[in-house]
Amino acid sequence: MPTGVSIRDVRAQLFAAADRILLRDGPSALTSRAVTAEAGVAKGVLHKHFDDFDAFLAEFVLDRVERMDADAAALRDAAGTGSVVDNLTTALIAVFESVAVAVVALITYRDELRARLREVWPAGVPVLTEAAIMIGDYLGAERDRGRISPDSDVNTLAAMLIGSAHLLFADRSNRPDTEAVRRIVTTLLGPEA
Repeated sequence: MPTGVSIRDVRAQLFAAADRILLRDGPSALTSRAVTAEAGVAKGVLHKHFDDFDAFLAEFVLDRVERMDADAAALRDAAGTGSVVDNLTTALIAVFESVAVAVVALITYRDELRARLREVWPAGVPVLTEAAIMIGDYLGAERDRGRISPDSDVNTLAAMLIGSAHLLFADRSNRPDTEAVRRIVTTLLGPEA
């Protein structure tokens, strides 16, 4: 990349490169050099926009959490429509087919990243915690509509759904089918959902 050439939306370009590396090669392959090479920019570009590589990774993770807002809104809007099982199955697949599983592995892999995230994130692993909040909000809306049991502990159900789905998707090389996710949702919510 020639010097002096303006790069449009460099953060998005670097984050997209990190996505591709994580999904293709896993967290051990994610280095500043790999990210800048994948993005097609000079190495100094990353360090011009971020204090260091762990600062880049922390902002990358938080950006991926923020991207879940649209999915959360769509799921909340689905409350009262379709079947609860279908809505949750679709939502869980969308969460775990994204970069979420790879981000969890990245956070586990890098001690400094975990430490930085603890400074700005209240608890848990950011993408999984946000997904559990999204699912819990949806389940609460469905409970309010009488489509799931009125005594359902929606936050516990949400955590159980996220944890169970994460176990299915944790192996990046073997994508579970929709029916496997549906079985988890049906088992946890009951066949009447």
